[in-house]
Amino acid sequence: AGSPCPVREGLVLNARYQALQQLGCGTFATVWLCQDTRRKQHVAVKVLKSREGFAEAARDEVSLLRCVSSMKKKDGAGENIICLLDDFRMIGENGFHILVLRALGPSLRCLMNNYTAKGLPLPFVKKSLQQVLAGLHFLHQRCRIIHADIKPENLLLYRPHKSLLPDTLHCSQRTDWSLEGLGGDNGSGLAELDLMSLQVKIADLGSACWTYKPFSKEIQTQPYRALEVLLGLDYGTAADIWSMGCLAFEMATGEYLFDPQPGKYFSRDDDHVARIIELLGRIPPQIAYSWNKATNFFSRPGALLRLSRLSPRSLHSILADRHGWTPAQVSAFTGFLLPALRYAPTRRATAARCLQHAWLGT
Repeated sequence: AGSPCPVREGLVLNARYQALQQLGCGTFATVWLCQDTRRKQHVAVKVLKSREGFAEAARDEVSLLRCVSSMKKKDGAGENIICLLDDFRMIGENGFHILVLRALGPSLRCLMNNYTAKGLPLPFVKKSLQQVLAGLHFLHQRCRIIHADIKPENLLLYRPHKSLLPDTLHCSQRTDWSLEGLGGDNGSGLAELDLMSLQVKIADLGSACWTYKPFSKEIQTQPYRALEVLLGLDYGTAADIWSMGCLAFEMATGEYLFDPQPGKYFSRDDDHVARIIELLGRIPPQIAYSWNKATNFFSRPGALLRLSRLSPRSLHSILADRHGWTPAQVSAFTGFLLPALRYAPTRRATAARCLQHAWLGT
């Protein structure tokens, strides 16, 4: 079962980092706000749990973060990825691994939950996606890393040269603390000017892997999971681009692009594949049947095994009818989004190509 987390408020780690308050807690780690007593600044300390089977995952995450830090120094780029400042072990060779990271602000999820409008203002959406895509391009091309879990919870907000750390913090999931200090009531009344002063960084490489060495067949949080991952096929950096597309729709509308639910006679994965087909059309047989276990989903090419009645829906009609977008807005956004959701990973837009799309610059 492993040992309980050794960190508590007031404890000084490695004779340098004083724990102030827990910021987040998850399956594999806890995150603490600490004071770096040497540099006199706040840092975020991630304590990777020592439960059996986690040790290798911890070593992988450390290797990935060290690679990112090394490439950042070499290229003078990668500013959109969270920075590893230090790492060390506690309690023996097989004990807790400690990652010291730059302390940023709350997650994008926290902002979205506190924002009252349907979706975030499009100028902020475009600016944030540019930063996410720049980070993904750096990870994919320079580091040869697949993030494998792009979602709002893993995008942290910050404001250059001004702390977003509130006076009072509370633990929810990972680093989802409240948005006190950003303006309004816990962030719900943020003005667009306040939003445009914020930046985002890609965080949490706990699920990441090398492009040449995947660690797991099942990656990504369900609503952002790429089709090839759902079908159990090989995946690469294109899986991150699919997640980015789902993120873009959610930021712009306030709704999941895909929110699959299990039923009495079908699984959540069944429903997920069905919803993808409803929105994007029939999956070509060469993709659907490129997996030797395809019969888990399909009875014959184009026909789902456990879900026969589908309700096709158009991305254009969703944006126009449900969200009141103008034809020009719909056309520009779908022109950006659909290439990121192509079924064949080899035909899916890359981060570099997405960055060049006109919608981001308008």
